[in-house]
Amino acid sequence: MIFASSLIWLSTALLFFAPAVNLVWRGGTGYCFFALVALALGAAVVNRRMPGYFSALRTYRWFTVGMLALVVAIGVQQLVFGYWLPRQFDALSRFVFALPVFLLLRQLPSRNLRMIGWGCAAGALAVGLWAIIDQPPGGWTDANRLNNSYTNAIPFGDTALLLAFLSVFTLGWDNPRDWRVLAPRLLALVSGGYASYLSGTRGGWLAVPVFVVLLGMQYQWFTQKKRLLVATLAIAIAAGGLLSTERIHKRLAEVPNDVSMMHKGEDYTAVGLRLQLWDASRMIFEHHPVYGIGKGHLVDELGVMAKRGEVKAEIVNERAHSDFFSALAEMGSIGVICLLLFYYGMSVYFWRHRHAADPVIRAAAYAGLAVATSTVIFGLTIDVLVPIMVTVLLALLVATLLAVIDARKRELAREPGTPASARDAAV
Repeated sequence: MIFASSLIWLSTALLFFAPAVNLVWRGGTGYCFFALVALALGAAVVNRRMPGYFSALRTYRWFTVGMLALVVAIGVQQLVFGYWLPRQFDALSRFVFALPVFLLLRQLPSRNLRMIGWGCAAGALAVGLWAIIDQPPGGWTDANRLNNSYTNAIPFGDTALLLAFLSVFTLGWDNPRDWRVLAPRLLALVSGGYASYLSGTRGGWLAVPVFVVLLGMQYQWFTQKKRLLVATLAIAIAAGGLLSTERIHKRLAEVPNDVSMMHKGEDYTAVGLRLQLWDASRMIFEHHPVYGIGKGHLVDELGVMAKRGEVKAEIVNERAHSDFFSALAEMGSIGVICLLLFYYGMSVYFWRHRHAADPVIRAAAYAGLAVATSTVIFGLTIDVLVPIMVTVLLALLVATLLAVIDARKRELAREPGTPASARDAAV
């Protein structure tokens, strides 16, 4: 299918700028994303009768189901319960829009789609540079954690960490041996990691070991004794250096201290309040096991429970500080099933292509797994699927990385010189 060169290069530019400005320009990623949505809807209308244009929605049916599940469940829930809260569709609607974007991007050359890797690197570099330039008097401290004007430190630090590691995951589809490519990507890793460090988001740091294992699998660090030794030594030195820093040591030491205070009845710590919120969500689920209390009604229900003395007033909140427990309380068993479908739909095809022989497909698969696993891990201690700046980035990353895999597979199938074994491995 042939597209105008202007459309291809405009899409390429948008794929670069969308992650590059996520943490430094409010709404910037959204503008880029909806520009792509507009292009995608236009392409869908033009090609609506073109055989095979929409077939990818069936080929990647679990991706389609995952992107639709939560929004459809919320719509049905509001019909059943007889209320209307359109705001609850806002953030999650980005995953629905990811479907037409995916249909457009899969038609473009994979080399153009790979620009999103440089966009992630630019985003990590930008936030690290901003942390240095905009440093307040006295520096960034626990009392004055690094964030921006339109979100708090937790999603800010988590996103910076994800962009940092995606810079290295996507290095695999370029030329890792070329220092002109390697140097800025490694600098982006350090820069984004530094921003996450200054944000103090210890919940997000749980993803670092997972990222390291995925990188080791992608670049085959564990297949040879020499590589394993070098990788283990490098990881040990980096981990030892980070754990010895005052900020990380203090943030991690606060966890057992908070638990100790809870046992003494002092449960007004960050950990204590989260655990109370999760327990309250469990209590709500026991009374509303099928469809919960309704998306957007958690704060009202917690307020009623606080008046009855069932929970403390300090935990009354719009969210449960966990995607799982928010779904459990607000949407019941159906919500949890839809959340699991979302996780499965955004990860299953990346998992299936992780052993691809082609470096482009392999890099896209591992980058996609990094996005999917970090979404689950970050969502353990915070509501990832609420901030629009986060959901729009996740939707674009998943759609683009899957489009890279699909486009590259078809490119390999068209290349006459490609051995059959390589084509089979790519598929």
